[in-house]
Amino acid sequence: MRKLSVFNSVSLDGYFSDADGEMGWAYAGGDDPEWQAFVAGNAEGGGALLLGRVTYDMMAAFWPTPQAHATMPAVAAGMNRMQKYVASRPLTEPGWQNTTVLAGDLVAAVAALKASDGPDIAILGSGQITAQLAAAGQIDIYQFVTCPVALGAGRTLFDGLQNPLSLRLVRSRAFRNGKVFSEYACG
Repeated sequence: MRKLSVFNSVSLDGYFSDADGEMGWAYAGGDDPEWQAFVAGNAEGGGALLLGRVTYDMMAAFWPTPQAHATMPAVAAGMNRMQKYVASRPLTEPGWQNTTVLAGDLVAAVAALKASDGPDIAILGSGQITAQLAAAGQIDIYQFVTCPVALGAGRTLFDGLQNPLSLRLVRSRAFRNGKVFSEYACG
């Protein structure tokens, strides 16, 4: 059975996007060589991606471009190579290679994906689907990069969560740029 993880940057005060829906603050500290190696290693790890429509549109507009290949070649290659699933009802013809649209019931579609053969799946960004799948108990692993910034307002990944999630710390790692990676498992 495939595992579903979520990987997101969050501020010190728990937001994954600011009050305007922007995430530019999460890219600060990108010049740290240790951080760059960590990011490139994640992209080379394989697997599949699950994205909401907003995140998909943002990523599809950048990763296939010459600019992405010039600035982050290893990450761009990984992002373009991976199988991508996008949760969207209006999108019928995805423009980014290796993309499949999930247009029906998201929880049922993800349960079917997890039961099928294939690589593990990671959610990037995509706060609405993270909250929905967390509430349905479909997420197995939560990975967060806590960034050394407080936003004061924004969106959390768990907007609308009705019941607390009990998570167990599996590993963590601090970087010189002030970011801290933490991985949690359910239970």
